[in-house]
Amino acid sequence: MPEEAPLVIGFTGASGAPIAVAALRALHAAGVPVVLVVTHAGEEVLKEEVHLSVEDLRPFTVALQREGDLGAAIASGSGPTRGMVVVPCSSNTVAKIALGLADTLVTRAAHVHLKERRKLVIVPRETPLSTVQLEHLARLSALGVVVLDAAPPYYLGFERVEQATNYLAGKILDQFGIPHRLYRGWRQGAP
Repeated sequence: MPEEAPLVIGFTGASGAPIAVAALRALHAAGVPVVLVVTHAGEEVLKEEVHLSVEDLRPFTVALQREGDLGAAIASGSGPTRGMVVVPCSSNTVAKIALGLADTLVTRAAHVHLKERRKLVIVPRETPLSTVQLEHLARLSALGVVVLDAAPPYYLGFERVEQATNYLAGKILDQFGIPHRLYRGWRQGAP
């Protein structure tokens, strides 16, 4: 895909808004165009966890889509994208993607990425995981989806939650080969 193709971010109703916001800001700083879709439940999480509205995120995007807009360009495989990440990804969204249900723009765009064999990353944020959730995650992994667990590495010696958040946002950018300075790896010390 051309570098100017946007990266799609789906933001659902699981805890983890700081990770999504950190990734969005880093993508903007790297000059990567982003199409953002925030679900209704995601809007509530955004307000609760980082005290932002969806409109506060508009400056970091080239397009801000609504959950029900199934006519958006990202709902079709004919428009190029750089890939898609669902962060945070609720268990409901994981199940819908794993079972082939495409009733929202986030799940429809995810299915477009699956059928077009484009990179799809999900960042589930729930613990503990039930057997049903694990089966859905295993199914998605078998389909080529990257399941990026929102688990910070304690060996890096983070002193602030923000450092762990930036690490997770950086791991998302790593999946798409986007350079960043959100974290330094093993034996390089935490920023």
